[in-house]
Amino acid sequence: MPNLARKLLIFAAVDGLILQPSPLRNHPPATQQAIKVDYEGNVGPLLKDRREEDTAPVSLDAHGVIGLLKIATSFFLISVSAREQVAQIRGKPVYRITDVALLPLSSQADADKAIATAREHALRHTKAQAAGQADSESEDDDAPSVTDSLIEESTTTVSEVKDAVTGQKGPGQRETSVAADVMQRKGVYGRFADKWFSRKGWSADSRRTQGLSSEENLVATAPKNVDSIVEEEQPTSPSTTGGLPTEDRDAPAAVRPESIPKALDGQKDGNTIALLPKILQTTRMYFSSGNFFFSYDYDISHSIGNLQPNSSLPLFKQFDPLFFWNSHIASPFIDAGQHSFVLPIMQGFVGQRPFTIKVADARSNSVVIDSSSTPNDIQLQCWHESQSKQTDSGSDPNTNTPPPEPSNGKDFLLTLISRRSNKRAGLRYLRRGTDEEGCSANSVETEQILSSPTWNTSQDTIFSYTQFRGSIPLFFSQSPYSLKPQVSTWGTFETNARAFKRHFVDLSSRYGDIYCASLVDKHGTEAKIGQLYEDHAKSLNANGGLDGQGRQLGFEWFDFHNICRGMHFENVSRLMDTLEPFAKSTGWTIISADQVQHKQSGVLRTNCMDCLDRTNVVQSACARAALEAQLSAGQYTIDLQSDPSTSWFNTLWADNGDAISRQYAGTAALKGDFTRTRKRQITGALTDFGLTLTRYYNNIVNDYFTQALIDYLLGRATVTIFAEFEADMKSSDYFIDMRKVREQAIERSAGIVIEDHDEDVIHGWTLSVPTAVNQVKTATFEEAVLLLTDKALYFCRLDWGTEKVREFERIEIENIQGIMHGVYITSTLAQRHMDTEKNVGFVIRYKADSGGELVRRNTRALDSGAANDQQREQDAKKRQNQGDTSRFLAFKALPPRSSISSSDAKDTPEQEVDVVKSVCEEIARVANKTIKSSKTWNVPGTAHKGLEYDGQDHLLNVEEKDIISLADAKKTTGYLEQIEYSLKKLVWG
Repeated sequence: MPNLARKLLIFAAVDGLILQPSPLRNHPPATQQAIKVDYEGNVGPLLKDRREEDTAPVSLDAHGVIGLLKIATSFFLISVSAREQVAQIRGKPVYRITDVALLPLSSQADADKAIATAREHALRHTKAQAAGQADSESEDDDAPSVTDSLIEESTTTVSEVKDAVTGQKGPGQRETSVAADVMQRKGVYGRFADKWFSRKGWSADSRRTQGLSSEENLVATAPKNVDSIVEEEQPTSPSTTGGLPTEDRDAPAAVRPESIPKALDGQKDGNTIALLPKILQTTRMYFSSGNFFFSYDYDISHSIGNLQPNSSLPLFKQFDPLFFWNSHIASPFIDAGQHSFVLPIMQGFVGQRPFTIKVADARSNSVVIDSSSTPNDIQLQCWHESQSKQTDSGSDPNTNTPPPEPSNGKDFLLTLISRRSNKRAGLRYLRRGTDEEGCSANSVETEQILSSPTWNTSQDTIFSYTQFRGSIPLFFSQSPYSLKPQVSTWGTFETNARAFKRHFVDLSSRYGDIYCASLVDKHGTEAKIGQLYEDHAKSLNANGGLDGQGRQLGFEWFDFHNICRGMHFENVSRLMDTLEPFAKSTGWTIISADQVQHKQSGVLRTNCMDCLDRTNVVQSACARAALEAQLSAGQYTIDLQSDPSTSWFNTLWADNGDAISRQYAGTAALKGDFTRTRKRQITGALTDFGLTLTRYYNNIVNDYFTQALIDYLLGRATVTIFAEFEADMKSSDYFIDMRKVREQAIERSAGIVIEDHDEDVIHGWTLSVPTAVNQVKTATFEEAVLLLTDKALYFCRLDWGTEKVREFERIEIENIQGIMHGVYITSTLAQRHMDTEKNVGFVIRYKADSGGELVRRNTRALDSGAANDQQREQDAKKRQNQGDTSRFLAFKALPPRSSISSSDAKDTPEQEVDVVKSVCEEIARVANKTIKSSKTWNVPGTAHKGLEYDGQDHLLNVEEKDIISLADAKKTTGYLEQIEYSLKKLVWG
């Protein structure tokens, strides 16, 4: 495996940032390994050592590169500025990222300022630690609030973006705002606002009652002020609380207002520029949250039984793409061939705990756990630190000898690795169920490894046991605006079955046999989706199983809340009895004599609604049973259920559950007291209630923007996602390819509404329409399907949840009286809403046949027109009485949207203006062809209002005219709407 750059010197030159690996001990600088990232984001080699040049007055130490972040036309280099070793596997250190630096690639002056400030902060922080002045709990009351960046509303110019960052106002601007009064100055809300709107937030004791442990890095729970977006490495010191770094609150800003890249000048997306400070601060918070892990020498993305021994490939090529979280932003380095700078990182959890089993009686197999005979933690920590230092200096870590085992016992290491999938990745409520590729939300593979501290398989055995969790693999969603939200399913049984089967086929190819433990309720809001899950499992087994040849999918529906009611979580043992035959048949991976003697042949797939709290309890119980059985195979017995000296096992699994929960829901896991102590108490229930409220707050306030950023960092969306967020204060499900969904809707609609087999479909479109006919603006809009045949237009309103046509209207081609297209502004609240290039549409005027059936409505299926005869008759009589035969339908183009951003021109969807023009031209072409062929309109008259006479026929012309202009839209936008949007933007934006 080629060596990765373990420590970098980063400094600015006239033409770009220089990244030069630090030389190994007693080695000259390896200038041939240095690279340059110029101020246009291009990566290339550097053949000359430029550290001594005047152009590089300061440099920044980094532990690796995460990637390049591109926003608009600006680039930022993301590097690891602080790390913490959390484990060693086969002598290879594994690190957690605790802080990152974002360096602007705009000019040498901007980069120099960022680097210099980062370096000064590192020195000051080191001195403060040496003097004993660093206090993770201390913070000034007047420290900048996490909402300071929202005080001034950004617009589209660079200067105003700078003002938003600094909070400075220009001449003539008002000196106060609602945000400033309430959030910054606290207003009349006093201590309540002080707690909710300051970075200090609740006290440490209050945070602990909410499940936020005292060692938790505050960066993981609250975004920093924009002024501290780019900070350097913060030296850390391991402690009994986990060694997480503390934030130096008086650190100056590393990204000053003047360092907003000059590349932003010119024609750019004003919405994205305005959100730039928030994008940067959220990116830094995300990667500094303590949820990302890496190793320079060990592939942490594969279970220990699936590693590629002695591979010559770069680490990122060995890395499982499913867990390669920075693959998209690291692609500039990969494409440039600079593989020694590509550091693959994984989101999830890595934890490790040494323990010792002491033999009580040499003549018997009975043993006891002696909590005082565990390996000396200080000695082991020193050994780890020595390994890290020698690794950084180029020495071989395998030459280091671990501390000797105590003569009166047997030493072990228990390592826990959770790998979170980057497919359908995101946050609670915004990523639920599955997508069409069969990828389920919150999919996490968890591996528990039992080994000796030396990892020497010639003398000892390594055991590996893997479990899997993931959302129910069906199409469903839940609203974040309720503490007990209803489940909304969509798609037909066949549509869900395809995604369901694909999910389990992929899972089976990866792990072998699959057994599902569904922990959702059999009553209440969860029963519907739980029953569908069981029905699809039975259907899959009845139709060939996992492999089409009868390989069955195991399934058990365990009503966790009902069976464990009254805090009797010990009743989980009933489920364990059910799962025991599967666990014995699939076993676990066993490695000895440097060979895989047995490989785990299946995996238990556990789920609840979120795959967090109930799942944590069951997975820890399965892991406990596996560990006891593995030790028993070595003639050791251990009681992990009731022996207080084994509480470290519960703590390790509780930490794992909390980490996964924070990544998905923003808080520690519920039921954590039981996972840690094996007891459920009233205090734990009260803590869970507080965590539930915190999750609720995160779901409706914080998650939408973070979800948009995650989609962008993973390459699932283009930069326009931020403009869409600014317009709607929400984020779309970019892991669902809407083009495919809409294509299927068009095909399904055509099959239902077109009864004449001789009538050919020429084209179909999905468009946004008002919820009522003869209207251009209603309170809400919906997506509808418009079909064009050689005889008629079909306007279909769909029930997207069931994929059925709710109602449709057939318009004869000869009844079309006119088509008009142009600007179609339906809102003036956000900049995107007022873009005249994106907000366009068209109106079709047509003559309704007063004596015929106009609209066919449907409540179940459209196989018969008798379902709503009475309603249609009433509509016909109403039209006859009113003499109303002229109608119109308004259509607005949908924004182009795809699940995966692509630079391939042929995959680029049409823009809104092009879509509208093509629709109008196609309808006019078919209509005029019909007119010419019929030869029935060869005499001028007034029957067809809006049609022009060309001497032979009344041909249909397309008129270009604003449907709702920007000026008209502003007149109809009420003050209440503006206030509502402004408050929403204040809180959510």
